Order: sequence, then structure tokens, then C-alpha cells
Amino acid sequence: MRSLALASLLLCFGLPATAASTNAVPLPSGPMTLDQALEYALSHNVTLRKGRQDLEEAQGLSIQQRSARLPRLGMTGNYQQLDEGRIERVQFSAAQPAMPFMNNQSWNANLVVTQPIYAGGKYNSLARSSRLTREASLAAYQALVANTLLEVRVAYSDVLLSVEQIAVQEASKKLLERELETARRSLEAGSVPKFNVLRAEVELANALPPLIRARNQERIARNTLALLLGCDIPTDSGVDIPLRTADSLRAEPFEISVGAALNAAWIRRPEIKAAQVASQLRHEEVLQTRADLLPSLSGTAGYGVQNRNFIRDLDRTLDGWTVGVQANWLLFDFGGTQAKVSMARAREERARLEIEDVRRRIELEVRTAFSSFLESKEVLVSQTRVIEQAEEAVRLVTARADAGSSTQLEVLSAQTALKLSRTQYSQALRDYTVAKAKLERAMGEGVRLVMESSSK
Repeated sequence: MRSLALASLLLCFGLPATAASTNAVPLPSGPMTLDQALEYALSHNVTLRKGRQDLEEAQGLSIQQRSARLPRLGMTGNYQQLDEGRIERVQFSAAQPAMPFMNNQSWNANLVVTQPIYAGGKYNSLARSSRLTREASLAAYQALVANTLLEVRVAYSDVLLSVEQIAVQEASKKLLERELETARRSLEAGSVPKFNVLRAEVELANALPPLIRARNQERIARNTLALLLGCDIPTDSGVDIPLRTADSLRAEPFEISVGAALNAAWIRRPEIKAAQVASQLRHEEVLQTRADLLPSLSGTAGYGVQNRNFIRDLDRTLDGWTVGVQANWLLFDFGGTQAKVSMARAREERARLEIEDVRRRIELEVRTAFSSFLESKEVLVSQTRVIEQAEEAVRLVTARADAGSSTQLEVLSAQTALKLSRTQYSQALRDYTVAKAKLERAMGEGVRLVMESSSK
């Protein structure tokens, strides 16, 4: 389903079956997986819908360029009526009345076919430009799709992170509530001073702002994801919009070398293709501009009908065919055309330099993404066992506190360390997921991965 829809977007030139609609786009019903979010964005994201309109515009430009060398069929018609006073009359003898030299009414209709024959190679160049225009617009749209899908993946990961952070803050709050309850029972039994209760109350109060902030971050993350999906949020939905996610943060294994990542980028990145095609288009512009220095030749053929000139009856007509050849050659324009050629050559050279610049920037992007991925991977590995250790520490110190061999400070410190470990672990999972997505985007994998995942 999605693979067919996406293939039609990327491999065909034109609008897909899911054309942009002027109707409101509802929020997805029910929990939504990442793959479903990507599919939804492909159909409804406003940036992609505008990109498909750019494709259609480029298609029109391509047709214009291609049609320049094809024959043209035209039709003309004319009707005219003159005042009798404007018609000259001649009397050949005294015995004859004066004769008009033309009819006071005239009409004609002509059907003409024009075929360009030669224009210094311009028409062949325009045909090549037609193909290159389609390729350039398609490459630009592929890059737009990859960037949009990356934004959706990052926004989806942010929602999952905010959910995890809320769970961490709520779990910490429950531990502190239990510790406060324990302190109050111990105070009633006379085994601890009131200071322990006050300290537990302060720690619980300090745990509320992070929980409030985490819930606010979740609301913001869900609204951001809804925007990227192209959804219209109902005005009666309140602060918490009904957009739910079905996945959870997890670290999917991913192994690749920086050399393999660079090689993949050279092959798959649509930005390189777009820069190469742009350079070829600039070269064709040089050829087209230089062709204006040469003569052009076109042939015409037509058939026409008109009324007779010296007979008042408009139904009496003359008809017949015409053929002809027209040549044009601009001999001198004070260097205007040559200046245009120089400008086109400068744009061509700039386009060549742009290819080198794009390759360097892509190499930097790949290396930066690869380094960030390694960092996130190492941080995640370092945090994997910390949670188990922190949970075990809380269990041991709680048991010791129940036995009276541990202080309240040790219990609160262990609980704080557990909350910090859980927070850092969920952040490390999110950073790993985002770094992996950015590395895949830098390698040019963004669109292909979606197509592969939908075919499984």
C-alpha cells in the first residue's frame, strides 16, 4: 500500500492518487505506530503536498520545452466593413458608371501549420532540457520527502521520550510518597524526629515541577507531530489532543562503517543528482543562448478561404493552399546576445562548482551524523546497566531502612539516583533513535527504508 503510493510519487512524474484535498485532515484514530505516522505524513503533510504542486509545475515547464520543436497548428479569421466614402471609384468611359476597386465588406479564414526546421541546435537542446527539468524536479522532491520523513521520525521519538519521562517522574513521585508515609508512621511510633517527615515532604514537593514540565513537553511534542502529519486539530479537543502513539523507545541494532555510509550517500543522495542535473541544464542554456547567434528556419503550409474582392455577394469565395519558408538571422545587436552567452557560461561554471560543494557538505553531514551515532550508542551502552544497579540500590537501602540500619538521607539519595538513571536512559534511547534516523538520512536511506518496511 504505502510502498505503491510512495513509488508512484518518486518514480512517476505527476500527482499521486492521494491528491491534496481542501477538506480538513482529521487526527488518526487510535494509537499510531511510526510506520503509520510516516504513511500519514506522505499523504497529508502540507510541505509534501506543496512539493507535489511543484512537480506539476515542472511538468508544465517540461512540456513547454519539448513542444518548441514540434509543429504548430493555428487558425486565423478576419471580417472588415468599410464606409463607401473610403472606397475609390474609377470611371473608364463616359458611357459607363464609376467602378469600385474593392468590396466594402471582406472576410477571410486561414488554417496554418508551422514547423520549426533549424535554429542552431536550440530545438534539440530544448528537448534535452525537457528531460532534465523532470529529473531535477523529481530529485528535489525526493530530498523533500526524505527531510520530511526525518522530521516525522524525530517528532515521533520526542513524543515517546516525553511519555517515558512522565513515567519516570510518576514512579519517582510514588517512591517519595511511600517514603513520606513511612516517615509519618515512624514519627507516630516515636522512632524518628519530625525533621524526617519535613524532609520527605520537601522532596515530594520538589518532585512535582519536573512532572508538570514533562506533561507539558508531551503536549507540545504531540502538537508538533500533528503539524508534521498535516492534521487539523479540532478546536474542542482541549489542551491534550487525541493523538496517541503505539510504539515505545527501543534501540534497534545498526552496524555500518563510515566508508560504507559515505559510499551509500554518493549513490543515493538526491541532492547530488539534483546538482548534477542542474549543471547539465546550465550547459543546455549555454547552447540555447548561443543558438540565437545563428540563423533560424521554419516552414509553413496552410489553406485559406476569402470572399471575392469585386463582387458584393459575400457567398462567392476564393480558396486555396499556400506553402512557404521563413528565415531569420539577427546580424547585430550591439553585443546583447553575446553578453547573454557569457552570463549563461558563468551560471554553468557556478553549477559545476555547486556539485563539488554539495559533495563536500554531504560528506560533512555523513561524518557528523556518524560521529553523533557513535556517541549516542556509547552513551546508551553506558546507561543500560545503570538502571538495574540503581533499582537494586533502592531495594537494598529500603530493606536496611525498614530494619533500622539505614538513614533517610541514604534512602532519598538512592531514589534520586534511580530517577536520574531512568531519565538519562530514556534520553539516551531517544538520542540513539534520532541519531540513527539522521545517519540514515545522511546516507540517503530515508525513502528506501520506508518502502522496505511497508513491504515486510
